[in-house]
Amino acid sequence: MVFGMGFGGAALIVILLIIASFRILREYERAVVFMLGRFWKVKGPGLILIIPGVQQMVRVDLRTIVFAVPPQDVITRDNVSVKVNAVVYFRVVDPAKSVLQVAKYLEATSQLAQTTLRAVLGKHALDELLSERERLNLDIQKVLDTQTDAWGIKVSTVEIKQVDLNESMVRAIARQAEAERERRAKIIHAEGELQASEKLLQAAQMLARQPQAMQLRYLQTLGNIAGDKSSTIVFPIPMDVLTRLGVVKPAQPQSS
Repeated sequence: MVFGMGFGGAALIVILLIIASFRILREYERAVVFMLGRFWKVKGPGLILIIPGVQQMVRVDLRTIVFAVPPQDVITRDNVSVKVNAVVYFRVVDPAKSVLQVAKYLEATSQLAQTTLRAVLGKHALDELLSERERLNLDIQKVLDTQTDAWGIKVSTVEIKQVDLNESMVRAIARQAEAERERRAKIIHAEGELQASEKLLQAAQMLARQPQAMQLRYLQTLGNIAGDKSSTIVFPIPMDVLTRLGVVKPAQPQSS
């Protein structure tokens, strides 16, 4: 009877060990398996067998991880202090490296992203930081991706979310933008004056070459004046017309 109970208990233990040896990994999971403390292989997804007491496994998630980089104090190349935060998208592409090469890859990547953000943005001026975010995002992403490659991590995207300036700097930027608008307005006005003067010069040259056109211009001017309600009309008449009519005597050349 005792032998029967002992055999039954041993069989139950064996069955429980066999059940505990099977693990199910989802499609986005991998198991880094160690054999007596030494790395053996990467298994999964699906149903895998782990020998209890001999093999151990570390479960690794291969999905894209998104984490927010907390606001960082950055001093730009032109000595302006700003606060910048960002978002980093990365995923594990080599489960073995993510377990063997770094203790906590999520925390390590987060700390590296903070230092890289300060280092890269500190090399650029404030104007570049505000107007060229896409290029800066790409620069930060390339630096992070290169440094995390040894950990089996691929950094796919880095996005700068917000750049915070102090009140004095905001007012200075507003004054600069207003001055720039005034400069552009003056340039446009000067260009308009230049074009108008060029057209007036062309018209004057044409009238000088064509006296008949000048007569038509006098008649048009008279018509415009006649349409006004003024009681006095001053009509300019060329001197050559008055000379031909005998009203004005031609000028005699002076004898030397």
